[in-house]
Amino acid sequence: MARILGIDVPDNKRLEISLTYIYGVGRQLSNEIISKLGLNPDMRAHKLSQDEIARINQLLQTEYVVEGDLRRQVQNNIKRLISIHSYRGSRHRSGLPVRGQRTRTNARTRKGKRKTIANKKK
Repeated sequence: MARILGIDVPDNKRLEISLTYIYGVGRQLSNEIISKLGLNPDMRAHKLSQDEIARINQLLQTEYVVEGDLRRQVQNNIKRLISIHSYRGSRHRSGLPVRGQRTRTNARTRKGKRKTIANKKK
């Protein structure tokens, strides 16, 4: 398996797809990276040479915010929202949907066990 930024990308998939296993890299960014480095998007990841892997690592580290730095940035943004007591921050704190979804039904699917909301009576 090829290791890019400490992540094992799958060998048997196309390069275009296997780069998306890195946190912060989607299809569009993957295609952009491949075109900048002049690689073949249909090539399998196990056919990458050590030089090409090093070039991909270098490009990702210098030009893009991915993996640990991006995760840290997202966590800091959430902490900031919580600390300034914004509405979105309070939703994060209480583990409820943040982006305007309904909570009467279906709010528990992703967030885990049922949470009571403000003295709701049956």
